[in-house]
Amino acid sequence: MHKSLEYIAGKIDISRDLILLLVIGGLYSLSIFLSNTFVNIYLWKQAGDYMTIAFYNLGIYLFQPLTFILAGKIAKKVDRVIVLRLGVIFLSLFFLSVLLIAEEASKYNFMLGSVLGVGYGFYWLAFNVLTFEITEPESRDFFNGFLGVLQSFAGMIGPLLAGTIIAGMQENVGYSVIFTISFILFIVAVVCSFFLKRRKAEGLFHFKRVLMERNHNKNWKKILNAHVSQGLREGIFLFVISIWVFITTQSEFALGMFNLFLSGLSFVFYFIVTKWVKPSLRKKAILTGALILYFSVYIILFNINYTQLMIYAVLIGIAYPIINVPYASLTYDVIGKAWKAKEFRVEYIVVRELFVNIGRVSSIVTFLIAITLFPAETIIPYLLAIFGLGHLFIYLFVNNIYLGSPGKKDAITKEPLTDEKNR
Repeated sequence: MHKSLEYIAGKIDISRDLILLLVIGGLYSLSIFLSNTFVNIYLWKQAGDYMTIAFYNLGIYLFQPLTFILAGKIAKKVDRVIVLRLGVIFLSLFFLSVLLIAEEASKYNFMLGSVLGVGYGFYWLAFNVLTFEITEPESRDFFNGFLGVLQSFAGMIGPLLAGTIIAGMQENVGYSVIFTISFILFIVAVVCSFFLKRRKAEGLFHFKRVLMERNHNKNWKKILNAHVSQGLREGIFLFVISIWVFITTQSEFALGMFNLFLSGLSFVFYFIVTKWVKPSLRKKAILTGALILYFSVYIILFNINYTQLMIYAVLIGIAYPIINVPYASLTYDVIGKAWKAKEFRVEYIVVRELFVNIGRVSSIVTFLIAITLFPAETIIPYLLAIFGLGHLFIYLFVNNIYLGSPGKKDAITKEPLTDEKNR
């Protein structure tokens, strides 16, 4: 496997920890793709209203940033790998809770979302910090791209396998099977985490100082604004589209096929983007992907059928890799060049995640208010058209980021930033 990765990556140093982190990321993706989409459908079939689904997702995105802050403190005092392990344990507890509560799950929607949010918070804080520490600028695009390949592969087989299992069994039995498989996959991920090299940190947790750094560092402020924009789109798109697919088809298998098309295209394009999108092309790639992503929304807004949904799946399957690989790499590069990045890397990751979730929570709260005031079927298309602009705003914010790297056209602005090191 090591030699195969080196062949794909080219002349890049690939460490044992990098491979282990990819394996853990792959197990996480498979487990989440297998079950998480169907948790929304599981709750929908029990309650039959958008309010239940929205409050479940609100629980996730309220507790995720709060846990990020707590996880950041633990990571600075104890160990990043311990934090990763805590995340996987809470994610395991989430699926165990869904299994135990079963047909009463919709009554505990916010609580279940909160447990999942805590799991996400611990997991992603540790995973992002470990990514920052284990990868170097020259291996970052490869790591993000190959992780995207694993996520896309999981996205292809996970929902399709889950949809097939649910369709082939009595409803509750099928859901119990896929939630059990996810639980087992997370246990395997916990075992893998024991092979990662322990990474202790020293010093205090300077969350407020790094939060205020956006007043001094233009690049940091712009990348945070971009992450709010990202969150605005993700907040409602992450659950509304899957509900629409299910309402249109009344079939979990059809939802699995939707995700197969989406992730199948992403699988191919993550390979292409990883190989061909170099740092000088990052911003053009983000713009291209954002344009595809936004205009694809209009295919399904006001007249919807399964064919249109599948065309939409193909387009966003192409768009996401074109955006995500350069965007993730650019974000880590901005952090890497920020004030005291090595000392405060945990804090930078925490603040970044806080801003993503500010966007997500804002869009879900707006969604809840809107469907209270207007019929859901009438107002949702307008909400998608508005919040769908989120990734285009990402481009507007990152377009003038200056990384001070000579010879890179995308890194030059009219007003270069002053040196941050002397502050």
